[in-house]
Amino acid sequence: MNKTTKKNTTNYTLLTIKEGTTKIQIPQFNKVSSKAPVFYNPQMELNRDISILALQTFQKKENRELNICDLFGGSGIRAIRYKNEIQGIKNATINDINPTANQFEKINIKLNNLKNINTTQKEANTLLRENKGKFDIIDIDPFGTPSPFIDSAGYSARKNSLICITATDTSALCGTYKEPCIRKYNAKPYKSEYCHETGIRILAGYIALTLAKYKKHINIQLSHSTQHYMRLYIETQKGSQSTDQSLKKIGYISHCPHCLYRKTTYGLANNTPHTCPECQTKLTHAGPLWLGKIQNKKFIKQMIKETKNKKLNTKKESTKLLQTCLNEAESEPTFYDIHTLCKNLKISAPKLDLIIENIKKQGHTVQKTHFQPLGIKTKMPISQIKKTIIQLTK
Repeated sequence: MNKTTKKNTTNYTLLTIKEGTTKIQIPQFNKVSSKAPVFYNPQMELNRDISILALQTFQKKENRELNICDLFGGSGIRAIRYKNEIQGIKNATINDINPTANQFEKINIKLNNLKNINTTQKEANTLLRENKGKFDIIDIDPFGTPSPFIDSAGYSARKNSLICITATDTSALCGTYKEPCIRKYNAKPYKSEYCHETGIRILAGYIALTLAKYKKHINIQLSHSTQHYMRLYIETQKGSQSTDQSLKKIGYISHCPHCLYRKTTYGLANNTPHTCPECQTKLTHAGPLWLGKIQNKKFIKQMIKETKNKKLNTKKESTKLLQTCLNEAESEPTFYDIHTLCKNLKISAPKLDLIIENIKKQGHTVQKTHFQPLGIKTKMPISQIKKTIIQLTK
C-alpha cells in the first residue's frame, strides 16, 4: 500500500492510497475501527489482492461478463479495484449504509474514471433481497460475523455465481468463546491446535446448510485463514438432488484432548464415537461442519497463473499462500502440529523437514498447511506419527 496525505476543504485530512493500479482517498484515521468516518483496513490488502485473482479466475472460467455486489463498501476500495483491475466486469454495485462512506465511494469512482459502477445506501439484507438473481459475485466483508447475511446471499445469488465471504469473529469460530459460535453458526467449536481449520469448516458447513433451503449447493474454490480473519470463495450451483448429495459432506470432528487422536464422522444424525480407541479418554466433538474439500486444485492453479498478469503489492505473499493452499488441496480434514505433538510426548521437536521425509519413506503422503507453519497433513495414524518422531529424537 502506498499513501500520501493532504488537506481538503472539508473537516478531514485526506489520505491517498494506492493498491494495485487503483487510487482512493479517505479521511485520515488513527486506528482501524468501525467508528472511523470511512472504514478502510490496510491489513486487508492481501485479502483484496487474493480476491482480484479469484474473481478474474472465475470470470475466465465462466467466460462471460459479471455483475458484482460489494455489500459493505466502506471506502469503496474493493469494488473499485474489481472494476478497475479485472477484465470482464460489466457492472459493480458498492453498498454502505454510512452516508460519509457513500460520499467517498463516489469521489473514488471519479478519481479512477470508472463507468458502470454505482453506489447504494441500504441495509445489506434489503439490498440482496431486492436484487434477486442480479449479481454474479456477492462479496460479504463485514466488520465481524457474516452470519446475518448468508441467508439473503443464498436467496439472491444467481445460478453459477461466486460468493466471497470474510469472517473476523475468529474467537467464536475457533472455540475461544463457544456460545457465540453456537448462536451465530449453529455449531459447537473446539479450541485445538487445528482450530482455524475447524473454524473455516464450521463457517462452510453453516453456509451449505443455509443455501440448501434454496436448493443450492456449494463448491469451495479457495479458503484461507490469515491474520485475524477467515476467507472463503464459494461457487454456488442449483439442483435439489445435487444439493442433497452435498449435504452428505456435513459431519463432525471428534478429538481426544489426551493423546490428540481425531476422527471424522459424516452425517448430521450419525452417532459420533464417545471414547478414544488409542487411550480410552472421552472424546470432544466439533460440528456440524463441512468435511468436504476446502480447496480446488484447478481453480488455485489458475489463480497462481493470474499473478503474472496483475500488478499486486503483495504478489510474493499472495503466491506463497496460494502455493501452500494448492499443495494441501487433496488432503483430509485436520492437521498435526509438530510442537503440540512433541509437547504431548514430552520431547524436543525434530526438524519439520526431517519428519516429513521419514513419513514419506514409510509410504504416506504428507503436506504442509497454510494454517500453521509447523503443521502437517497426513493419513498416517497418530500412533505411527508419534513413533516416527520419537525415533528421530534418539
